[in-house]
Amino acid sequence: MTDTSIIEIAATAHHPTPVDRLQLSAIVPDGFRAVLDLDRYVGQAVEAPLGDLIKLRASQLNGCSYCVDLHSVDLQNGGYPTRKVFAVSAWRESPWFSLRERTALELTEAVTLLPAGGVSEELYARSVAEFGEVDLANLILAIGTINLWNRIAVTTHQQPPAL
Repeated sequence: MTDTSIIEIAATAHHPTPVDRLQLSAIVPDGFRAVLDLDRYVGQAVEAPLGDLIKLRASQLNGCSYCVDLHSVDLQNGGYPTRKVFAVSAWRESPWFSLRERTALELTEAVTLLPAGGVSEELYARSVAEFGEVDLANLILAIGTINLWNRIAVTTHQQPPAL
């Protein structure tokens, strides 16, 4: 066995090549379209760039490479500072996020990871104070929607475009 084949075996042991899986849009177009419609709604209802910021954080937590790539690029293309995009995974330690962004990121983590007991009363109260009822309701829908997209993309091995 050559060194190259040992390296290839080792690399694929932890990161197997994705196999073709279901394309939900082709198999259940009505259901897929319903998710797209919800995504369109929250995309209009949640202010930019906050929507992409929460999408990026949830996607990082869920390990969705497709969505991490997509929303990182969307933030950068929208003029969001690149260093701030890189800092999303460490937002608690970063000085660059506003109170509104911090509240949205903390809520995103709580809803995505859903600890025992759900979202704490304290975080919920801060979120209502920061966003108001309507914007908070839309934010919760947006967080739920990206979590659904992450689960679809991870389950079906959707890959980001080649570099």
